[in-house]
Amino acid sequence: MSIRTLSASLVLFSVAGLASAQCSSPASKASSCGEKQAQVTTASMGMMHATADIVDTAVAAGNFKTLAAALQAAGLVDALKGKGPFTVFAPSDEAFAKLPKGTLEELLKPESKARLQSILKYHVISGEVLAKNVKTMPAATLDGQRIDIVVADGKVTLDKNVNVVTTDIIATNGVIHVIDNVLIPTHKDVVQIAVDNGNFTTLAKLLTTAGLVETLKGDGPFTVFAPTDAAFAKLPKETVDSLLKPEGKELLTKILTYHVVAGSRIFSDAAAKGANVSTVQGQEIKTMSKDGKVFVNNATVTTADIDARNGVIHVIDTVLMPK
Repeated sequence: MSIRTLSASLVLFSVAGLASAQCSSPASKASSCGEKQAQVTTASMGMMHATADIVDTAVAAGNFKTLAAALQAAGLVDALKGKGPFTVFAPSDEAFAKLPKGTLEELLKPESKARLQSILKYHVISGEVLAKNVKTMPAATLDGQRIDIVVADGKVTLDKNVNVVTTDIIATNGVIHVIDNVLIPTHKDVVQIAVDNGNFTTLAKLLTTAGLVETLKGDGPFTVFAPTDAAFAKLPKETVDSLLKPEGKELLTKILTYHVVAGSRIFSDAAAKGANVSTVQGQEIKTMSKDGKVFVNNATVTTADIDARNGVIHVIDTVLMPK
């Protein structure tokens, strides 16, 4: 054992011992002591910042047993032992215990592996982000979907209701921040989200007619510029009617695929910078920003960055027409 490792171990032993002594006093409360010991353990592991990777650091901390089991079931242990660096928002055992009854058991089943992987990857950001560098912003996760980070009054909140309770537990390949709830990404694909929204009944009907529903339920990722019912209502009624006929299927397919970019999630901040992007149809669409709004060709993005399991949706107010 090196002097550095021995020193860190002694610090861990002495601090943990202090916590144990405090919790053995008659005046102590069991619940608060459990929380205190967990905080002391994770904080102490932060001191041992250069001796273990993210997975081993979490295991040694002692209050991430459920997370470790989930990583094992999802086959992600080796990935998080990789070079990184990674920033991991790690739910404690107490956080996993807040999930509805039976949820965890269901996720740990072999048939739920893909869903479990998605959830766990949603807790990981590429790169090392220390507490002092965290700022209010959406952040892309390894799952592809983005978490919303809000920094206010000295606190960091994720996706509105998940709090960061311990920061900067340093590992050799990144950093761990402890959170008090499990983050859950959406499991709906771009078609399901559009249908559930209720404002895309025409789009849903046309996708079915064109035989594109199963394609957009695939792995993706896709970026979909989705015209609302009001957008389709701007077209002459006879135009929509003709597209629904069998002889209009080829043109309909061209129009719909002109609204889809395959292979990447293009979020609004990237689209606002301006770009010419190739669509599935083959022709390019042009994105730009003006007066605080994002445009795609002649259409305005009215709602941006709706995450889906297999992509991202931007709502637009006008149907895009290829040349």
